[in-house]
Amino acid sequence: MTNSSDASSDTGTDEKYKKRMQRKKEHIDQKIAEATEERGIVILITGNGKGKSTSGFGTVLRCVGHGMKAGVAQFIKGKWDCGERNVLEKLGVPFHVMATGFTWDTQNKELDTKAAQEVWVETKKMLADPELSVVLLDELTYIARYGYIDTDEIVEAINNRPKMQTVIITGRGCPKGLEDIADTISEVRDERHAYRAGVKAQKGVDW
Repeated sequence: MTNSSDASSDTGTDEKYKKRMQRKKEHIDQKIAEATEERGIVILITGNGKGKSTSGFGTVLRCVGHGMKAGVAQFIKGKWDCGERNVLEKLGVPFHVMATGFTWDTQNKELDTKAAQEVWVETKKMLADPELSVVLLDELTYIARYGYIDTDEIVEAINNRPKMQTVIITGRGCPKGLEDIADTISEVRDERHAYRAGVKAQKGVDW
């Protein structure tokens, strides 16, 4: 049996909770009401932690799930097996992939620059296509940092894109010029990683 003092205490707690949640709702509703501008944004997902590309691909999948169109340019990672690409290409998402793969494997700046420029030509077409609601530039930060593509040229292409197109940039060590045009910046921190404990990268989890 619940005594009257316990019931009174529970009621008081419930009322405090409701008031707190009501204040929170009012605050959130106000922020939503203040956000009236409609345009595509630039999202930068950076940092040393795992999950930057995964986050970008999640947004591409979300876009396609709403019946909208998206495109992907993959720099650095090459044509090795990619679970996200395996799915998204079947859903009609175009991919343009830097064929040479990891620059630290090729160790050939001339070859890497040529491969990056070839993908960049196709990327500029996507950045000019009003049919594409989202364009993912996976690992673009490396390409800009290494000088394979001029950062100012990248910034100009992104700034001149269709108004409602959103661009997602992923990668570590982002040049300041790209940071400056980002509307949203999320940093993924590396606090712990399984590979440092000797755990091998796994298909379906890591790629």
